[in-house]
Amino acid sequence: MRFVYGKQDFSTFERGEENCWLMTNGLGGFSSLTMLGSCSRNDHAVLMSCKKEEAPNHRYNMIHGLEEVLRIGADRVFLSSQDYVEEGRRQEGYCYLSCFTYEDYPRWEYLVSGVEITKKILLQPECNTVGISYQLRNHSGQTVSLEVTPLLQFVPKGQLLSREESFSLEQEPETKRNCNRGMICSNDKKLYYKVNGSFREQDVCFRENLYYAYDACDGRREIGCCAVNHRVCFTVEARESFTGELVYSADDPVEINVAQIEDILVQKRQKLVEQAGLKDETARTLVKAADQFIAYRASTGKQTILAGFPFFEDWGRDTMIALTGCCLSTGQLERAKEILRTFMQYTHKGLMPNLFPEGAKKPLYNTVDASLLFILAVYHYYRKTRDVSFVAETYPVMEEIVTWYRKGTDYSICMDVDGLIRAGRELDQVTWMDVRVGDILPTPRHGKPVEINAYWYNALRILEELGRVPGVKDRGNNKVETADYGALAKQVRKSFCEQFWDQKKQCLRDVVSGGPADEQIRCNQIWAVAQPFSLLEAEQEKAVVETVFCLLYTPVGLRTLDPADNQFHPVYGGELLERDLAYHQGTVWTYPLGAYYLAYLKVNGYSREAVRWVQEQLEAVTAALREGCIGQLPEIYDGLEPKFSKGCFAQAWSVGELLRVYEALEQRCEYENKKL
Repeated sequence: MRFVYGKQDFSTFERGEENCWLMTNGLGGFSSLTMLGSCSRNDHAVLMSCKKEEAPNHRYNMIHGLEEVLRIGADRVFLSSQDYVEEGRRQEGYCYLSCFTYEDYPRWEYLVSGVEITKKILLQPECNTVGISYQLRNHSGQTVSLEVTPLLQFVPKGQLLSREESFSLEQEPETKRNCNRGMICSNDKKLYYKVNGSFREQDVCFRENLYYAYDACDGRREIGCCAVNHRVCFTVEARESFTGELVYSADDPVEINVAQIEDILVQKRQKLVEQAGLKDETARTLVKAADQFIAYRASTGKQTILAGFPFFEDWGRDTMIALTGCCLSTGQLERAKEILRTFMQYTHKGLMPNLFPEGAKKPLYNTVDASLLFILAVYHYYRKTRDVSFVAETYPVMEEIVTWYRKGTDYSICMDVDGLIRAGRELDQVTWMDVRVGDILPTPRHGKPVEINAYWYNALRILEELGRVPGVKDRGNNKVETADYGALAKQVRKSFCEQFWDQKKQCLRDVVSGGPADEQIRCNQIWAVAQPFSLLEAEQEKAVVETVFCLLYTPVGLRTLDPADNQFHPVYGGELLERDLAYHQGTVWTYPLGAYYLAYLKVNGYSREAVRWVQEQLEAVTAALREGCIGQLPEIYDGLEPKFSKGCFAQAWSVGELLRVYEALEQRCEYENKKL
């Protein structure tokens, strides 16, 4: 999908900063600016690097932004756009911007007094290398020059550059006309460069007081600082054209050019689409979006899924939820197995890691759902591939999980006498609604959470079913009969229906704890309907879907709390405490929308009418891809009026869960066509 924006989309500076773009390199590094080319967050960067031998969240903001000045005779015009604290200092190059497009990379078209400039930024996959090109077509009668000044930081992501930081520059002898190479050093980091323009070294100076509007509104650091030690100049005579290139790499001396980076990037993304095999244009865009979350983790030596950009790292729960859509729905089957094997390796007392180890640190296991979601992910993999060998490999780990959950493990995770799982106490936060602010737990959910017990029931049914597959049970615990899992599942289903079903409200309680939280209407109940194995009667499932639609549904996500609840927060924003208190108290999350649509299709028998309704509703997803991070789906929206994306501008499980819906719709349509 090619996204096109014209002057009406950036009629003001503020409107132009509403949307940004993202390219990732598969190592944890990325490139992201607004569509104006400005930095509206301290996490924006032309090149955010991450070495392969480091963790994917150990990022360095190497090149923060670009300052671009076009000289036409005696006139000096900024092409770059950037806000500053001081009034009147704002750069407003967007006034000359004719068009911005994004498909596989961002592209800008400028027009200034008869001079056309086409700019591209491309991030090379699997490398910390960025290429920037400027095609200049000079229709004027004067010589023009474009001066490009990289704004350097060389600091860890989110850290403020100090004026005490020193920068050094080493230039290689010029090998041919207008080709310059060298290296910039600072903070024990190196940045290699190759440019085909005039390279001009200068004394280090600092650009201070950059203003980040999208950090200011969230109470984050709103002011930045960058260093300048060189600029590159491209000169074009009257009636002539020239393409200037700058390539920077935090890995090795630069040998590649921009055209080669473009070929690598475009071919990779096209291959992803072909491998997924999805036909819908929005789905194909989400396939590309899904790949942007996959990264290599040095501590495990395998790939992982980063939860979201620009803030989050790889977490167990998020990975297990995102994996089914981001890997299985996209046809990345070997990648899925690699990630699942990594989690198997780190299983401890039946728990999967919530955070992976780095250096001498041990993994953190504060999650009750990651292990159960692992079992569900294996089951989804099996249904897609019928790969008995891999299922046999995972079966002992799945049995270990169930064994520990039955007898009890860390974080007060234990099966009660009624067969249901209870978890958490005191300051534990072990479900996805895991906010803790000091001693404040806005959503403690201690006791028996609804979605956890839905996952638990399905885990038991999955072990029962897979245990009967020839060649699988032989690898497991032969002391436990497959039928035992089925018998326990029956008990769980009976207890679940008795304790969670609220006949008066025609929905499920969010948690069984004996406290007021039991009566809250939340989105977590939708996962009890969306799972492969049903806990409820058909009419009860329909009632849950209807209640969720009436009280929690929006076209871009589900509310986390009924607006009628006195704890409902209509807006997400402000300082950290204010944001956290709203995070799961009404804020709309995109990723549960996937479960809602799958549940809706299920309770309506995948009828043509149901398929058509979901397809119509998904048009809002296509629209959402144009807002926020272009081509991506966000983490959250405001609870009352979900107009603009907030939180992480790109979220893995949001993309993954919606991909599952698109895949299900296409499979159903193929089935209907075969019947005809």
